[in-house]
Amino acid sequence: MKKTSNPKRDDSPSQRIDARIQELGDWRGETLSRVRTLIKQAVPAVVEEWKWRGVPVWYHDGMICTGETYKSVVKLTFAKGAQLQDPKRLFNASLEGNARRAIDLHEGDAIDETAFKALIREAVALNAASRR
Repeated sequence: MKKTSNPKRDDSPSQRIDARIQELGDWRGETLSRVRTLIKQAVPAVVEEWKWRGVPVWYHDGMICTGETYKSVVKLTFAKGAQLQDPKRLFNASLEGNARRAIDLHEGDAIDETAFKALIREAVALNAASRR
């Protein structure tokens, strides 16, 4: 029987994300954990939040991206994705809008870690420039 660990109201956002990863207990949890690690490597001062009834969100001078988990996809939505350069073409979803862009990761998908971290850093730089 799979152990579930439901986040509690008084848990920190990081504890809630930990609990979500454990609760998923499958490739989606592993994928969410991996991208979370990459985000923290790219921006060690990143702030984690827990929004909208269960969505991990990463911030630095503004929102970087969300990490939604669905039955068949882990979706990383970048708030200002349309303004970011994406030379490695990581964005593969929500391409039609004027603001957001997303990366949909399916079971077995590999992520270009170097390109992903560069995209995270670029999002942070855009946030910082927008604050000036």
